[in-house]
Amino acid sequence: MALVCGIDLGSRSVKIAVMECSLAGELPQIRRLDRLDTIKFYREYGRKVQGKLAVDFKALGLPEVDCIISTGYGRNTLEVAGGETIPELKAHVKGAIFQTGLEDFTLVDLGGQDSKIIKVRKGRMLDFQTNDKCAASSGRYLENMAHVIGMTLEELGEHSVDPVILNSTCAVFGESELIGKIVEGQPLSRLAAGVNETIVKRILPLLRNYTSEVIVFTGGVAHSKAIRELLREGTGKEIVVPKQPQFNGAIGCAVYGFEELEENEE
Repeated sequence: MALVCGIDLGSRSVKIAVMECSLAGELPQIRRLDRLDTIKFYREYGRKVQGKLAVDFKALGLPEVDCIISTGYGRNTLEVAGGETIPELKAHVKGAIFQTGLEDFTLVDLGGQDSKIIKVRKGRMLDFQTNDKCAASSGRYLENMAHVIGMTLEELGEHSVDPVILNSTCAVFGESELIGKIVEGQPLSRLAAGVNETIVKRILPLLRNYTSEVIVFTGGVAHSKAIRELLREGTGKEIVVPKQPQFNGAIGCAVYGFEELEENEE
């Protein structure tokens, strides 16, 4: 039996997927998933040693593994000591293929502080766009707006009907615009729907260049029922959300690790 650990060093949280495979040729199975606040992870479990990230796996309670593969947010990803680092786009594509069984789709990944749109055909990445310069189409934006409205993220994600029109494309100015709508006396349900609609309105222009019958939706924002529905209405396409959308990158890392183990055995 082989054990592989995939680590996605995200901007807001660190996701860890431990996967196992008993026999060669079999699909690996998820054994354990963990998510930790990024600052807490680096403060309590990670240290930079000789230019690499030394992780205290024992303190995390993780089992000994045969392979460690990591990916992460933006260009500042540290290589995990004793492991291999792969680009985050590759990790997310491999995770989406593994979780859905699809090979032709457009991947929309909305994370804590960035967004990714990836065109995948026959299991290969053909083109992509990323946005890590602005938080306006990310989980951080939703967190801030939910706080302004006085809702939890779960409550915010229930509203998609009759949205208030919000025109600001900036996360900072968007808060001021939202406060103005509150002062006008707009219902909270319409305000929440308007916030969710702004996320989708920012993504739709990017999707026009990546036509596909199926959109695989990953990242923490994929948990929002309202954004899933608005994305389906806006694109007219089938929206597929994997079972573990927030762990997709970590799962993709682990899948890549098993591929490497198989190659080394041949």
